[in-house]
Amino acid sequence: MKARYLLAGTVLAGLLLAVTVTVLNFRGDAPLPSPDDDAVTAAYALTPTKVARGEYLARAGNCMGCHTTRGGVPYAGGRGFGTPFGTVYTPNLTPDPDTGIGRWSSAHFWRAMHNGRSRNGRFLYPVFPYPNYTHITREDSDALYAYLHSLPPTTQANRPHALDFPYNSQVALAVWRALFFKPGGLVAEPARSAEWNRGAYLVQGLGHCNACHSSRNALGAPSGVFDLGGGLIPMQNWYAPSLTSPQEAGVSDWELPRIVALLKDGVAPGALVTGPMAEVVQNSTQYLNDADLHAMATYLKALPVSPSPAAKPADATPVTPPANLRGAKVYEQHCAQCHGEQGEGAPGVYPALAGNRSVTMASPANLVRTVLEGGFAPGTAGNPRPYGMPPFATVLAPDDLAAVLTFVRGAWGNRAEPVTALDLNRYRGSE
Repeated sequence: MKARYLLAGTVLAGLLLAVTVTVLNFRGDAPLPSPDDDAVTAAYALTPTKVARGEYLARAGNCMGCHTTRGGVPYAGGRGFGTPFGTVYTPNLTPDPDTGIGRWSSAHFWRAMHNGRSRNGRFLYPVFPYPNYTHITREDSDALYAYLHSLPPTTQANRPHALDFPYNSQVALAVWRALFFKPGGLVAEPARSAEWNRGAYLVQGLGHCNACHSSRNALGAPSGVFDLGGGLIPMQNWYAPSLTSPQEAGVSDWELPRIVALLKDGVAPGALVTGPMAEVVQNSTQYLNDADLHAMATYLKALPVSPSPAAKPADATPVTPPANLRGAKVYEQHCAQCHGEQGEGAPGVYPALAGNRSVTMASPANLVRTVLEGGFAPGTAGNPRPYGMPPFATVLAPDDLAAVLTFVRGAWGNRAEPVTALDLNRYRGSE
């Protein structure tokens, strides 16, 4: 009898859990589009104004960057994104009726953006950042749909995901969504300016900045769309620095024109972007209009300041041994010609290393990746011929690499932990 009650209790608990997961997955769900809900492209108003607006928004969201393979047809999909759970491949967004979204209505597209569901209602993997895109307005979703349906159709079958069990199941996705996803648009903050609210919409929604600039838990969920506290990008081993910490990439003490310049040109006085952020500027933010760039800058500048927990106090004792002769010698032979004998750099050409936040951040990931693979700023209208740094992975032995990185993190007033051979192995690319 006791065993029977135990079994009944277990079944009841399982049913309650299943009902809870189901309810949470359907909260705020857009209604299932009907077959005649502007189901064909011909029935949808692809006006030039709407298409142009959609093209601009696609740039703002860097849609082409994810939905295009290297050398492939734009928006035809097929690019693989490695995750700790396997590889997810992006789908074809051209209006091909068989392999793309040619049979999608604008309501189907809105449901994907707002609720993370495919045309047939299946859950989409959050590598597609619908936890951010759920904040996009229906008007902007329709404009994106119009632009994508104006593209030449490309026949290219979608590549199946290569995910491990149980992450390849809809059940696992349902549980993930119940835990970490809630659909809904952003509510404007009346106490803030219209410019700040527009910046919040771009940063938290279309720009999906927290997809990189946030830590993730064991199930791959970011800390939240409002959290921009920095995090290691899964599988890429680049560190997206905190946008709230003055020790990392916080800009609360920057003038607005300097922030705008960094987003538009990829370079600004005393700063430049490399790594994954260079791709964002190259493909996305350089094309935004000045009003939107200023709005993003206004929002980022107003973020609450939260110093990095790992940041060292200003009076900390340097941890780098002063007698790091090996690192100093490597720097003199390979680095000083561009970055200066005292790490002063060359303004507008080569970045200074003395006092450089990218050099002294608690995580040496970006410094390691840059020296191993090279550092390249994006080519933009404001910086059409950027200077780059060649890779040193095949030039310097691991011990020399660790020594010179340790040297620059402890010289000229810099105060940061040494870099070890273990760090080099940890942060090497795994793409």
